[in-house]
Amino acid sequence: MLRAMSQRSRRLIAAVALAAISLALVSLAGCAIVPKNRRQHLADPTMQPDADALRERAHAKVHAAREGAAGGDGEPAGGGCGCGN
Repeated sequence: MLRAMSQRSRRLIAAVALAAISLALVSLAGCAIVPKNRRQHLADPTMQPDADALRERAHAKVHAAREGAAGGDGEPAGGGCGCGN
């Protein structure tokens, strides 16, 4: 009887160990290092939840008017009033 219990225990331990190893392998399979030259495909603009072109344009105009200095957003400096955009 003692021998049968230890065999059951071994099988149970082996099953639990196999399940733990399988879970670890499945979890690690989702992790990947993406090279910098391929990240542009993952960061597609259509994947952005707020990809509203009109809103972005309005935000860029307000930002350019507030910035009012060269180099703030990579464009030439304007007067700062926002009327030339």
